[in-house]
Amino acid sequence: MSFHLNALGVICALGAGKHAVAEALFAGDDAGLQPESGWAPERTLPLGSVRTPLPPTPPALTATRDNRNNRLLLAAAQEIETDIQTAILRYGRERIGVVLGTSTTGIEEATHGIGHYQREGSWPADYRYAHQELGAPAEFLAEWLDLAGPCYAISTACTSSARALISARRMLQLGVCDAVLCGGVDTLARLPIHGFHALEAMDDARCEPFSQHRRGINIGEAAVLFLMTREVGPVQLLGSGASSDAYHMSSPDPAGLGAQQAMQAALTQAGLDATQIDYLNLHGTATEHNDRMESRAVAAVFPHGTPCSSTKSLTGHTLAAAGALEAAFCWLSLTDDRSMRRLPPQVWDGAADPELPPLPFTRVGDHLPAGGPRRLMSSSFAFGGNNACLILGDPV
Repeated sequence: MSFHLNALGVICALGAGKHAVAEALFAGDDAGLQPESGWAPERTLPLGSVRTPLPPTPPALTATRDNRNNRLLLAAAQEIETDIQTAILRYGRERIGVVLGTSTTGIEEATHGIGHYQREGSWPADYRYAHQELGAPAEFLAEWLDLAGPCYAISTACTSSARALISARRMLQLGVCDAVLCGGVDTLARLPIHGFHALEAMDDARCEPFSQHRRGINIGEAAVLFLMTREVGPVQLLGSGASSDAYHMSSPDPAGLGAQQAMQAALTQAGLDATQIDYLNLHGTATEHNDRMESRAVAAVFPHGTPCSSTKSLTGHTLAAAGALEAAFCWLSLTDDRSMRRLPPQVWDGAADPELPPLPFTRVGDHLPAGGPRRLMSSSFAFGGNNACLILGDPV
């Protein structure tokens, strides 16, 4: 049984839609990261905001589901609406599931309502507790499309949307669904930004993954939606792996053992050797501990050297959406013009940290090898030692 990512809708700081995102991604265009004030106390921070207008919430759902998180998700969904409607006609509404990763949902709107209550002693008329519920984006999508299959959200911090793809694969494998809308969405919100500010984990300039000058993350927002089925499509989900080392609430295991376990599990499920992977999309947050751990883990699993890059210096860290977004970048490489098959470049200062194992980072213009099939891995590592890896490739 095989599992395929038949359609992709995406919006992030790189642009709205596959074409715009791909062109900015492969050019290494970091213009989407712009300094903004008002998000953290007395700081101006580069943030990966989506600045294009978002579609309005459908009228029937405005009273209960109108927030930026859902509108961002709707933008991604509308890009593949034709594919979704075709799947509904083919499989039926009760055979299509929805599983999304998220961490912010509509907490920004909810925070304004809570602030109003603290100041005035009453809730504002537009306050909706449902905005901050973790299942809200998945429920919004199912309500908009009138789907009756399984519908839920996963919130495991930075691995949330990667795990959503893993769960979608499992639902198809078990025969629970014939198609699954899977991916992730997170929008900028003061709550997580203040949290990372308190951890002293944010850079005041563009982040520098794996550099000796790295000082922390930039935060961004994104929505990514795949249509996954058992029908052969342009990209196949070849394998996935997950682990939880539970080393520390916010710091990874320094040896990267949990990360290695997740990568090895994905390779085993795909029936591949590490030498058969053509590119790695790294988690690469530009924090001191993550980059040290990840470089050690990658050097252990891929000692021969595999082209790799972190794309967070182009988009910011999109939190729960990051796993799906970076899998989408692999999807875009695999479906890029057949004569090009470009790879996401590592955009950084080039000052490699001499204390980290050296990694072969990609540059603008690098591309996948000729011939095939080609296989790409995307890794995500989250708070609490939660790890997830996906392998995407040409259909086999």
